Amino acid sequence: MSVRESAELGIEALPAEVLRSTQPVLLRGLVRDWPLVQAAQRSDVAFCDHLRGFGADTPLSLWRGGPEIRGRFFYNDDFTGFNYRRETRPFGALLDELLAGTPDALYLGSTEIDTAFPGLRRHNDIAALAGANPLVSLWLGNRMQVATHFDLPDNLACVVAGRRRFTLFPPDQVANLYIGPLDLTPAGQPVSLVDVTQPDLQRFPRYAQALAHAQTFELLPGDALFIPSQWWHGVESLEPVSALVNFWWRQSPAFMDTPLNTLMMALLSLRDLPPAQRDAWRALFDHYIFDADAQTAAHIPEAARGILAPLSDDSARQLRAALRNRLNR
Repeated sequence: MSVRESAELGIEALPAEVLRSTQPVLLRGLVRDWPLVQAAQRSDVAFCDHLRGFGADTPLSLWRGGPEIRGRFFYNDDFTGFNYRRETRPFGALLDELLAGTPDALYLGSTEIDTAFPGLRRHNDIAALAGANPLVSLWLGNRMQVATHFDLPDNLACVVAGRRRFTLFPPDQVANLYIGPLDLTPAGQPVSLVDVTQPDLQRFPRYAQALAHAQTFELLPGDALFIPSQWWHGVESLEPVSALVNFWWRQSPAFMDTPLNTLMMALLSLRDLPPAQRDAWRALFDHYIFDADAQTAAHIPEAARGILAPLSDDSARQLRAALRNRLNR
């Protein structure tokens, strides 16, 4: 299955419906005029030299894996840690190593542009997202693979150098993706244990069902891909110098917490209840959360609805404080 494609849209003409889509959207050539992309089109050297102008001496945190991991950043064999190490290096040294063709797998992930590379965003931005106040990050490395995971925010991923392959799965495929530990993760989000490049269907047979729903596409420099919130995606970088700029933003208010906290609390308080009690709580969650509408609390006087009323920044702060008190008892 291929992703929905909107070809030849310019940055200024990026329609709002794309940014609210619940399906992935491929945007061919969206950022082809960015200086970053133009430099990469000339050569890897020109691209790295362009980046050096925004802080070659800046120390940055990156991941390094030996040649034996074949670019796949993942767990170690016994799941006590990972198959790579974290280190800090000057940005220019990382660029030098990429250009030299190091046999190691190198990965500079999710590095906030406004903080680490002052001025870079000025001519490499998307005006249509200005009102969303996105977090904008640079991802840079060589040939590598990031395990299939999901992000809470919506994501506009813009390839600026090299080719990248994205394999996307809808949220409802979670049971077929064989998700790893929730409390030991490479970068905060749980990941699939299946190698998207060489899936072992004997060990992970349900992955065949996930593949039936997969959407795969290869992006070239200047292309962008809109990935809706909570769509699972594995990412492969296919060139010795490969880079991406992404924009993350949420359609919900900033005061809302991540639902992953709710999932963790549910593991603590709900999962191991007797089945009848779990069913009773499912009914409460359906009533107050998943099926909630204007009628859920309509029978209560408006001034007395408390946390059943629509949340605001103030009421969210009060609720968070009450939860902290409960958890500390």
